[in-house]
Amino acid sequence: MTALNGYDAIVYDLDGTLVDLDVDWDAVASDVRAVYDDAATEPPGDDLWAMLEGAAEAGLLEAVEETIASHERTGARTAPRLPFAADLEARSVPIGVCSLNCEAACRHALENHGLTPAVDVVVGRDTVATQKPDPEPLLTAVGELGVEPEQAVFVGDSERDERTAQRAGVDFQYVGDGPSGV
Repeated sequence: MTALNGYDAIVYDLDGTLVDLDVDWDAVASDVRAVYDDAATEPPGDDLWAMLEGAAEAGLLEAVEETIASHERTGARTAPRLPFAADLEARSVPIGVCSLNCEAACRHALENHGLTPAVDVVVGRDTVATQKPDPEPLLTAVGELGVEPEQAVFVGDSERDERTAQRAGVDFQYVGDGPSGV
């Protein structure tokens, strides 16, 4: 992907960019809803990410996070590698991963596809206090790669990824023809 040349570091999203996590997100949302139900607490909506965002206020963050992470870790073990992952191995600049998935799932997926040696930094949903589209996860990855935001590019598959890059002052490129996913 020649458009990525000229940057001092590249940060990739994981799911939908390098691999396709083998996760039934509707089942995850149902399981997270059950966490709220078991606590006799009304969730902030049926959307998985809204339930995650509201979990701390409801006192359910640890249980909700573990429910989601469990599905992600399992799905990472059988996640198919996407064609763009080959681009990652061909790069000579520092490489990072910044994902809305938990860090352990990211590491499992990278390891399963032999990509771990090509990646210098992994920042997952649970690595820092905030999550995409907040810029902190991406800025953490860029900082750990030792470059300034304007020297890096973020490659992802979603509008959330694009917003994250904009907020962080990092150039952005879609992995495909445009947004998909979360």
